[in-house]
Amino acid sequence: MSEFRPPVDDIGFVLAEHAAIADLARLPGLGEATPEIVAAVLDGAAQLTAQVIAPLNRSGDREGARIENGQVVEAAGFGEAYRQYVEGGWNSVPFAPRHGGQGLPLVLATAVQEMVQTANLAFSLCPLLTQGAIDALSQHADEELQRVYLSKMVSGEWTGTMNLTEPQAGSDLAAVRTRAERDGRQYRISGSKIFITWGDHGMTANVIHLVLARLPDAPPGVKGISLFLVPKFLVNADGSLGERNDVWPVSVEHKLGIHASPTCVMSFGEHGGAIGYLVGRENEGLACMFTMMNHARISVGLQGVAVSERARQQAVAYARQRVQGAAPGAPARVAIVQHPDVRRMLLQMRALTEAARALVYVAMAEQDRIHHHGDAGARAAAAARIALLTPIVKGWCTEMALEVTSLGVQVHGGMGYIEETGAAQHLRDARILPIYEGTNGIQALDLIGRKFLRDGGRALQALVAEMRDVAATLDNGPLADIGSRLEQAIAELESTAAWIAEQADADGVLPATVAYHFLMLAGTVAGGWQLAVAARAAARRLATGGDDEAFCNTKLVTARFYAEQILPRARMHAEVVRAGAEAVMALDEALLA
Repeated sequence: MSEFRPPVDDIGFVLAEHAAIADLARLPGLGEATPEIVAAVLDGAAQLTAQVIAPLNRSGDREGARIENGQVVEAAGFGEAYRQYVEGGWNSVPFAPRHGGQGLPLVLATAVQEMVQTANLAFSLCPLLTQGAIDALSQHADEELQRVYLSKMVSGEWTGTMNLTEPQAGSDLAAVRTRAERDGRQYRISGSKIFITWGDHGMTANVIHLVLARLPDAPPGVKGISLFLVPKFLVNADGSLGERNDVWPVSVEHKLGIHASPTCVMSFGEHGGAIGYLVGRENEGLACMFTMMNHARISVGLQGVAVSERARQQAVAYARQRVQGAAPGAPARVAIVQHPDVRRMLLQMRALTEAARALVYVAMAEQDRIHHHGDAGARAAAAARIALLTPIVKGWCTEMALEVTSLGVQVHGGMGYIEETGAAQHLRDARILPIYEGTNGIQALDLIGRKFLRDGGRALQALVAEMRDVAATLDNGPLADIGSRLEQAIAELESTAAWIAEQADADGVLPATVAYHFLMLAGTVAGGWQLAVAARAAARRLATGGDDEAFCNTKLVTARFYAEQILPRARMHAEVVRAGAEAVMALDEALLA
């Protein structure tokens, strides 16, 4: 295994050139994000993740988590690493100062989050869920709940979870059966939840569960779901911890990957009912929970970037030291990095990872504009853009993670299939990403239905126009071919979207049938758009001098590789969409056996 090197240079480039963090720092409330502060945050996060968190990745994978005496025991070293994470203030970076946060841009917190995820994906899921819970409580909880819980969660002293799924209610939350009974100003929660990430542990004094449940008189379906805050330990009036609440981990799942992240079956109310507190209004819980889910979906796209970066680094290190066979024009035995097909795989890993990274940061920057821009029109435009990008980021970036981590195994050859090298862990860890926080099939349906057809394609048209503006600027020298290839791919996306809009009314099953390939088409083109932005910025930096010439040239080569070798996938996805639904639905269900 190679040592983890936090990709600080590339993250800094993306913050500057893709997320425009200097512009964000001029928005009200974000003025603390000076270049000096940004650099200090990146350097500090790099040290923590490389020295403290990354070394636990393999040991945590081997050890996993277990239950003893009604509590989850996390892998060795995780508690101390989490203590250092909290004491360094890393959990509080993007949150409001009134709750103890540092008030820095969310996109800068994304950089911290990426380094933590790349260092140790299983570890990173604990603070990720906490940060999503903070968002939900900040926007929907009453002042008293915020007063009691938010400062401890913002600091990371207490962690948070999201409790949606039940055995009979996965993506179909209308089937939720967990019950809530009114008990004065509080509620008694009873039922069970499954797949609860970091549902319990001993790293903090309290765990705060956000739980979807149904009141006895609630209307059926999703309109009858409410959201409740259920603490592991009740909180006394003076802020101290009281008695244990009636919520317990029943078991920890044995999973394909992310072994050190305890995925719990949670039981509520076996001994009289777990005390919970309403978040938002009764029967409006799904809307409240979607605040947390949408944050998590972008963060899962970031996980795709992170695990891809880790797999890429390891593949490059292995290819440089593994001597095997001859290469054209080289001595009889060379390091495999000199073999053309290995070079192709390594560049493919780099191009996909960097395209996905830029796309995630562009989306997160829109969140900062929503919360801080002074102009209502700009906030509305940012909201429309991130709504469109969320399913693309979650879906395309996680599909790319499967491709990149699989290539990482392939670069290692037979040794990649051996657990001791560590390459297989990245592939195993990545496999959950297209599944949780809404499967990629659901993301595709969301993109084509809610985000495209429902608004008449306006948000997509605005994105296409921006992409086309970028392509038009790449009209000279070595950038011209990148620009022309991007323009061709944009045309495929635009014409395919128009074809879907024309056909959707006549063929009701068509949108659902072609949704996945439409998402992959949009993601492929969006990735090309962002690497075109990178190429333009790198060329400008080279022209003005003063920057790392090797770094900028690498950006140019990576963008060219993506344009030549990955952007042509856009045409393939477009052709699959235009083939329509007939072949997909032609075979009788009985004949699928």
